[in-house]
Amino acid sequence: MRLTKTFKAFFENEKAGGLLLLLVTILSLLFANSPFQTDYIAFWETNVGNHSITHWINDGLMTIFFLLIGLELEREIYKGELSSIRNATLPVFGALGGMIVPAGIFLLLNFGTPTQNGAGIPMATDIAFAIGVLSLLGNRVPTSLKVFLTALAVIDDLGAILVIAVFYTKTIAFTNLFIAFAIMGGLFILNKRKVHNLIPYLIGGAAMWYFMLNSGVHATITGVLLAFVIPFGDGGKKTSSYKLQHFLHKPVAFLILPLFAIANTSIAIGSDWSEGLNHTNTIGIMLGLVVGKPLGIWLFSFLGVSLGICTLPKDLNWKKIIGAGMLGGIGFTMSIFITLLAFKESGKEVITYSKIAILIASFVAGLTGFFWLKYTLRKQSKKKKTALV
Repeated sequence: MRLTKTFKAFFENEKAGGLLLLLVTILSLLFANSPFQTDYIAFWETNVGNHSITHWINDGLMTIFFLLIGLELEREIYKGELSSIRNATLPVFGALGGMIVPAGIFLLLNFGTPTQNGAGIPMATDIAFAIGVLSLLGNRVPTSLKVFLTALAVIDDLGAILVIAVFYTKTIAFTNLFIAFAIMGGLFILNKRKVHNLIPYLIGGAAMWYFMLNSGVHATITGVLLAFVIPFGDGGKKTSSYKLQHFLHKPVAFLILPLFAIANTSIAIGSDWSEGLNHTNTIGIMLGLVVGKPLGIWLFSFLGVSLGICTLPKDLNWKKIIGAGMLGGIGFTMSIFITLLAFKESGKEVITYSKIAILIASFVAGLTGFFWLKYTLRKQSKKKKTALV
């Protein structure tokens, strides 16, 4: 299986971005628990135009992240791994299992409690971190595993976006929502009239974001909607979609996501932090990510292949699928993002404990996934050498 240049560029950026995310998260946690703790945490809560800096990052800059996700998804659907039903079905089935089973585990522990809204937290996969860990395994990683994990994570993010749109929207201002969709309709007409200049789309996107922000639906959804009205054409280097996607890769990987990580991991960890891990909410998050993710991804992939709906690539086996599932348990960015929406009215304590649970679970998932795949790939490499002899 050959990798397209776009996929290679995406994989390389996500790999470096994942390692940077790890570094800035560690630094943020150190600052938040240092003698500079008060000033450091207060900085991110500083109001700029009636909103905190963290709020502008989460509702503003993260829209650009979702725009990139939308552009990547569009490319995968039209030209990439999701353009062929044969190739798409396996990661689609895996992603469904990776969302349903973790959410089910969480609800099993939290249904009917004040924290049941957190069911979406263990559903997500952090693309940058997952690919970053996979890249540490070097050239032994088969191409099909890279593609499977990347496609799985992109579909997971789409699922998380749908969860945000449907389940974390309480009050809707229909006039603002109608205006946002009317602007989108206008941009769609520009697309159909073959207007390729990006400026009207970006101006229209900014207006869409404003009205979506004031509609009650989370403003970041604008990013995904905007991606699908930007002209894709044949997907070549001269198209508007390609140019914007190529331009956004580095700012998202090396500026926006690190800023999100720094702002949202400025957590003061008290001496009683471990007590928060005894709650059904945090147990549900950790079990969902560490156990539910690999179980769901493997189970649904196995069912898809057994029923003849999916095919397992020749250089993949079920051990590698389980390893990919373990890396899928690295929730981080999207899990924290959903936490902020799910527990907006539950108080800082619930959000803080949830973030700690996500960090611990993502670390465990990344570590187990890394060593599981390292052992599996090494064993496979030895078998090949023995066969050649």
